[in-house]
Amino acid sequence: MHDELIAQAQAWLTEDPDPDTRAELARLLDADDHTELAARFSGTLQFGTAGLRGELGAGPMRMNRSVVIRAAAGLAAYLKKQGHDNGLVVIGYDARHKSFDFAQDTAAVMTGAGLRAAVLPRPLPTPVLAFAIRHLGAVAGVEVTASHNPPRDNGYKVYLGDGSQIVPPADIDIAAEIAAIETLTTVPRPTHGWYTLDDSVLDAYLTRTDAVLAKGSPRTARTVYTAMHGVGKDVLLAAFARAGFPPPALVTEQADPDPDFPTVAFPNPEEPGAMDLAFAKARETAPDLIIANDPDADRCAVAVRDGDGNGDGNDWRMLHGDEVGALLAAHLVQRGATGTFAESIVSSSLLGRIAEKAGLPHVETLTGFKWIARAEGLRYGYEEALGYCVDPDGVRDKDGITAALLITELASRLKSEGRTLLDLLDDLAVEHGLHATDQLSVRVEDLSLIAAAMHRLREQPPTELAGLPVTRTEDLTQGTETLPPTDGLRYTLDGARVIVRPSGTEPKLKCYLEVVIPVASPTDLPTARAKATTLLESIKRDLSKSAGI
Repeated sequence: MHDELIAQAQAWLTEDPDPDTRAELARLLDADDHTELAARFSGTLQFGTAGLRGELGAGPMRMNRSVVIRAAAGLAAYLKKQGHDNGLVVIGYDARHKSFDFAQDTAAVMTGAGLRAAVLPRPLPTPVLAFAIRHLGAVAGVEVTASHNPPRDNGYKVYLGDGSQIVPPADIDIAAEIAAIETLTTVPRPTHGWYTLDDSVLDAYLTRTDAVLAKGSPRTARTVYTAMHGVGKDVLLAAFARAGFPPPALVTEQADPDPDFPTVAFPNPEEPGAMDLAFAKARETAPDLIIANDPDADRCAVAVRDGDGNGDGNDWRMLHGDEVGALLAAHLVQRGATGTFAESIVSSSLLGRIAEKAGLPHVETLTGFKWIARAEGLRYGYEEALGYCVDPDGVRDKDGITAALLITELASRLKSEGRTLLDLLDDLAVEHGLHATDQLSVRVEDLSLIAAAMHRLREQPPTELAGLPVTRTEDLTQGTETLPPTDGLRYTLDGARVIVRPSGTEPKLKCYLEVVIPVASPTDLPTARAKATTLLESIKRDLSKSAGI
């Protein structure tokens, strides 16, 4: 077994085009580090509906140039089998370690396979790539990004010509083509032949962002903005300037791209501590709201002043993704939007109530924008993980730039009425009931713990949570009338809902909780909120016990 592992590693070493990972692998071989070699050669990174994502390093279980070249060659073979012999593939990338190299390798492989390849001019937000696919009439797009994962990770996201991320069976077919590549020596990689796009694609995207806002709407809300060490700043500032909003006050420590993400443990606005610098900047500048993008700027976080300003440092809070999702929906309804409002099954049922009251179609999909973007007649889509699609005709994916514009327009409109985003949330709670959501998210080192928890819940499903009887248990691996199969469990309770699923992009078990409390009048809101908080905490506690986590 040991000899086989060494032979595998040596064979990989001879093909590896990257001097960095070659040196790394050579060191492991010299040290005869069996544990580390086994971790890297225990299989291959699996290509799925999120493409590829993993830790950078040498070997088939890591993200590196060899793995990316194979992925690109598999995608090229798939596209040719689909009849796209001379099709255009557009490639974008973020500012993470190796992202530029992976983008160049992809362009080389596409060119070598007889396809045409175009690379975005520099690290740009993922939504610019999603826009470029349809704008340029490409047959596919690739974005090199690990989104909001830790600094050591990178990833590879694949879109087809409709501008949406791949869904089954495309992912399975592409994975089969990748698996068929036995050696990199069979993959032609010319040194030129593709082209680097100029700023005209970015200009076209920015022109499109203007269409998100209502003509003549107020543009007065003042913002603090953080790019979270990612690629959002320049594009967001340009979009805000075009719209005529006051220039955002920048969190300078996080404004420019930095692949080491030095000020945050995880560059995700949802993670504890990630927004601390933005809150500090807001205390200095007293804006109307805080806007944050994740590193590839496809997500948008919003924080608001929520406190007595007594200097205890708790005067700003992040809005939940579900709260922002409902606010944007209410704003679009107020503006007279028509079309389908779509969300993932783990997002708040409040969107359905808003759509129903407005007489608009409402659709629930599986988790992820690859599904939300495919809703028929889509006008607006969101998921609780800070993803919002507010301009599906321009970007058929989540877009943290246009979402930031729209929420700032809403804040401006409310400001002109002497109101805030929190006031509108109160209105929605009185009108539709208080929809309070929370999440129990468990990060693991050992993935088998997630499988064990799911198995335990299937074998012994809870009959009640927080004293509320479970009225319906659904194993989503069977699919439903409206949903294809997925690894998840859904519990319907009297006045609450719980969904449990493994994360598709991180080593996490995620449990999504929602309670709905009727609210008769604004004066009942504090009591309803206190009750919701108590219920959510109790559900979390009972669910942890049932799952053994």
